[in-house]
Amino acid sequence: MSRYESCLVLNAGSSSLKFSVLRRVEATDDLQQVLSGQIAGIGTDATFEAKDANRRVVAERRWNAEDSQRRGALLEYLLAWLGQALPEDRIVAAGHRVVHGGRAFSRPVRVTPAVLSALEALVPLAPLHQPHNLAPMRALAASHPDLPQIACFDTAFHADLPWVASSYALPQELADEGVQRYGFHGLSYEYVSQHLAALRPELANQRIVICHLGNGSSLAAVHAGRGVDTTMGFTALDGVPMGTRCGAIDPGVLLYLMREKGMGAAELEDLLYRRSGLLGVSGLSNDMRALQESSDPAAQRAVELFCFRVAKEVAALAGSMGGIDALVFTAGIGENSPGVRAAVCERLRWMGVAIDDYANSRRALEISADDSILPVFVLPTNEEKMIALHTLAVLAAGAPHGREADEGLTCSTARTPATC
Repeated sequence: MSRYESCLVLNAGSSSLKFSVLRRVEATDDLQQVLSGQIAGIGTDATFEAKDANRRVVAERRWNAEDSQRRGALLEYLLAWLGQALPEDRIVAAGHRVVHGGRAFSRPVRVTPAVLSALEALVPLAPLHQPHNLAPMRALAASHPDLPQIACFDTAFHADLPWVASSYALPQELADEGVQRYGFHGLSYEYVSQHLAALRPELANQRIVICHLGNGSSLAAVHAGRGVDTTMGFTALDGVPMGTRCGAIDPGVLLYLMREKGMGAAELEDLLYRRSGLLGVSGLSNDMRALQESSDPAAQRAVELFCFRVAKEVAALAGSMGGIDALVFTAGIGENSPGVRAAVCERLRWMGVAIDDYANSRRALEISADDSILPVFVLPTNEEKMIALHTLAVLAAGAPHGREADEGLTCSTARTPATC
């Protein structure tokens, strides 16, 4: 008989399947991660690695090129391995990270055939992410039909942005078709804002700018726990430069590249998503650590540009809220790069930001100096825990959440993504 009820969290990408298992702690409502890892190199040379709660590697495996193509079989291997590794646990549900929920999905929702069809209709809004997010849902529905699955959306946190923050200055008919600013990294912002409020209750109703800085980067303005503005827009290309993505760019540049360089949609997509950002500016790497360790002037320029743009967006988001009461760094770069934090904060000195170098170097919770007008925090994000919490909440409620539950969505790709 199973001793624990646990939640499986899946985050599927084009060539990877990241997973976590979170177990509810006895006598509390908290969740503890007991296993995590990923299957990487799917489609080419797949490898499996799992770590326990102390980040120690507990299992590894490699597949040949032929077997690496079999995504369904790789997922089944993971599920079988989890059954052996956690004999006292019963997986009660699987929670999935889904990049795009469009307008219809503003809350986590139980996966049904109608929901899957609706999410498929949103693929044009996130063609590099959405299909891979949905693939394990379909596989699990076929192989484990009795396992509840919950979809959790990166866009949901931003669903109630003020219309001035979610709108483009385009003809209304395009807005009606769903051409608007959606925002992403919402699961991270939700977790960090809630965690900060728990640690510093006096900030629960205040104006916070959260910098989610990683290979994919964005910032968000959060007031009293609700999204007010964010840097990403219709897609995850907008905002600050990222590892390989350009960030905000004059649309005229794209027209120039189409007219003068003869670039089509596929070439532009490759340029903007895969060959720009830190990699494009430096010509060396998309890895912030490698760039900071390099003496190459191009690497230094890439880092400087990144920090300049982040600081600029902090100021802009403060303007969206009419002020700012705290600044938070999170995600891979935000949590692990004292140099980036210091450079961004130095550019914000005019706002009264000052950091303590020792606290910053040690990645303390609060890194602001005693004389800083604005408190500055470093908070690790935990999107997996946020997904698990949502998953178990939907499971406990016993029904889908949101408009899709009330209306019984049935979508096809023939309909506009905005209405699905």
